[in-house]
Amino acid sequence: MILRPFAAARPISHLLRTHKPTPQTLTQIRTLTQADIDDPGMNGGYPNPPPQKRQFRDPYADWWDKQERRNFGELVHEDHDILGVFSPHEYTHFTPKKGFVLMGAFIGVVLGLCGVVSLSYPDRPAVERTFEGGLDRELGGQGAVLAPSHEEG
Repeated sequence: MILRPFAAARPISHLLRTHKPTPQTLTQIRTLTQADIDDPGMNGGYPNPPPQKRQFRDPYADWWDKQERRNFGELVHEDHDILGVFSPHEYTHFTPKKGFVLMGAFIGVVLGLCGVVSLSYPDRPAVERTFEGGLDRELGGQGAVLAPSHEEG
């Protein structure tokens, strides 16, 4: 009775057959609409002024907003967060050439100071210790008197 269900079972060969799905091809066609042609910047037709960092505007001019250096009603560039006063400032204090000269001068002064200190630094205040017969004999080298071991008693 136990073997009856196994005898009615299908052979294992049907599990080895692979099922091949039918290939489906999907294509996507991009088309331009009239809105894309009329508004290439895709900003709703907002007039974008030329990009100018607020850092480079005259700080002493009569601005309506003195902190942002902006007048009332003035158009704001779409990248205002990058061009505003609170964005990272462009470093224009030194040119790269002058920066490398200053860095080289600093390194030269530090190395020169190290050289002057090494030349004027005093010698060791202590006198080196000497041993009769040399340090080799003192530490138990050849010809040194050996200490008695525990085995000799």
